[in-house]
Amino acid sequence: MDDQGRAWRRLGALALLMLACLLPGRAAAADGASNWFVTAQGQVRLIAASPVVGDAAALELGLEFRLAPHWKIYWRSPGDAGYPPRLDWTGSTNLADAALSWPAPQRFSVSGLETIGYVGHVVLPITARLDRPGQEARLRLALSYLTCSEICIPYDTVLSLDLPAASAAPGSSDNAALIARYAQRVPGDGRGAGLALAAASLVTGRKPMLELRVATQRPLLAPDAFIEGPPGISFGVPHLATGDPRGQALLRLPVTGAPAALEGLVGRKLTVTLVDGEGAFESTVIPEAVPPPADLGLLLAILPLALLGGFILNFMPCVLPVLSIKLLGVIKQGGGSRAVLRRGFFASAAGVILSFLVLAAAMAALKAAGVAVGWGVQFQQPLFLVFMAVLVTLFACNLWGFFELPLPSWVGGLALRHSEGSALLGNFAAGAFATLLATPCSAPFLGTAIGFALAAGPLEIFVIFLALGIGLAAPYLLVALLPRLAQGLPRPGRWMLILRRV
Repeated sequence: MDDQGRAWRRLGALALLMLACLLPGRAAAADGASNWFVTAQGQVRLIAASPVVGDAAALELGLEFRLAPHWKIYWRSPGDAGYPPRLDWTGSTNLADAALSWPAPQRFSVSGLETIGYVGHVVLPITARLDRPGQEARLRLALSYLTCSEICIPYDTVLSLDLPAASAAPGSSDNAALIARYAQRVPGDGRGAGLALAAASLVTGRKPMLELRVATQRPLLAPDAFIEGPPGISFGVPHLATGDPRGQALLRLPVTGAPAALEGLVGRKLTVTLVDGEGAFESTVIPEAVPPPADLGLLLAILPLALLGGFILNFMPCVLPVLSIKLLGVIKQGGGSRAVLRRGFFASAAGVILSFLVLAAAMAALKAAGVAVGWGVQFQQPLFLVFMAVLVTLFACNLWGFFELPLPSWVGGLALRHSEGSALLGNFAAGAFATLLATPCSAPFLGTAIGFALAAGPLEIFVIFLALGIGLAAPYLLVALLPRLAQGLPRPGRWMLILRRV
C-alpha cells in the first residue's frame, strides 16, 4: 500500500505541474513574462525584471521582440513610412502610468524611402509606476504594431502579466539583465559616450541643410542622426565633413519639404538623436538660421543672365509706361549740350540702380525675418492688382492728354532757382519710378536670376539685384556714354503730343 500511495502522490504532483503550465497567469508569474504572441514574422511578449512586485514603487518591464530575418519594427519616429508600436494599458490594475523608452535605432534605405527602426532581437524598456507599492499588479497590454519587409503587416494582441506581491530582491529574474542591457542603449545626454551637441544651424538656400556640430572625445566612425521636427519635413542621411578640428565633427543633413514647411522650420525645436556604434546621445535644440556660403562660381555664371534679364525688361509690354518716360525724356534732352545730357542720363541710371539696391535691402531684411519673399509677390493680392490697374490707366490717360497734374507754384519757383539740380532730381525720380513700374514684369532670364538670389544669402541678393539694375539702366548709361545718340533726335515740338499719345 505504501508503494501504491507513493505512486498516486507522484501522479498527483505531475498533474498539478501540468495544470500549472496550462494556466497563463501562474506561468507568467513564475518567470516574470507573458506568453509569446507568435506570428510568421516573429514573436513578442511582455517581460518583467522581477517576477514579483516586492516593495518597489515602480517596475522595470520590457517589450521583447524576436523578429524573423529581414523583418523590422519601427522607432518612435518611423521616417518616411510606417508607425511605431502603440501601447494601451487599459484594464490593468495597480498601475499609475508606464513610460516607454527607445534604444538607439538604425536606418533603412529602400527605394528612396528612409525609415528608422529595429531588426532581429530588441527589447523596449518600460518603467511602470504603481498606484499601491508592494501590492499585486495585473498588467494588461493592448499592443498594436507594424512589421515590414518587402510588405508591411499590422498586428494587434493583448499581453497579460500578473506579478504577485511577494517580496524578492530587485532583478532576481533572468529578464533583468536583458532589460538592463537594452536600457543602456537608450540615448542619454552623451556623457558616458563622450559625445555632445555643441551647435546646430539651419543653412537656408536652394538646398537647405541642417548642420550639427558634435563635440567628441574620439573620431566618429559611422555616425547617423535622426531628427524629429515639425510635420512635412524630411531629413536625409548625414554626411561627415572632413578637415574638422580635433575634438569636433560636423554632420550635414539635407532637408526636404514644401517651401512653406521649410520656412516654418526656422525657430522650431528639434530633437536630435545621434548614434555612432555603441555610443549615442539625444538633445533638443533650436537651430540658428544662417545663409549658405556664397558660391562664387555659380554667382559669376548667373551675373550675365541678370544683366541680360534686366536689359530685356526694357522691351516687355508691361514696361510700356517706363518706355514712354524714357522716350519723352530723350526727346526733351534732344537739343541739350553733351554735359547736360550726360548728367541727366547718369542721374536716371542712378535712380534705377539705387532703387534696385533698396529692393535688395528690403528682400534681404524680410528673408532674415523669416518672411517668404519673391519677385512681384505683391501682384498675387487682388486689391493690389486693382490699385495698379487704376494707376496704369490714369497714367495712360495722362499720356493721352485727358488731364494734367500741375505742380504747385512753389515747386515751379524752386525749379527756376535751381534748374540744374531739379532737372537732375527729376531724372533720378524718373529712374526710380521706372523701377517701381517694372517690378510686376517678367522677362527671359529674369526668373532664373531672381530665383537664385532669393534662395541664397544677402551677398547674392545684392549682387544680382545690382546686375538687374544695371541691365534695366543700360539705355540710360548708353546715352550718357554716347550723348550724340540723343543729340541726333529732332527738336521738341507739337509732334511730341502725337508721339506721346502713340
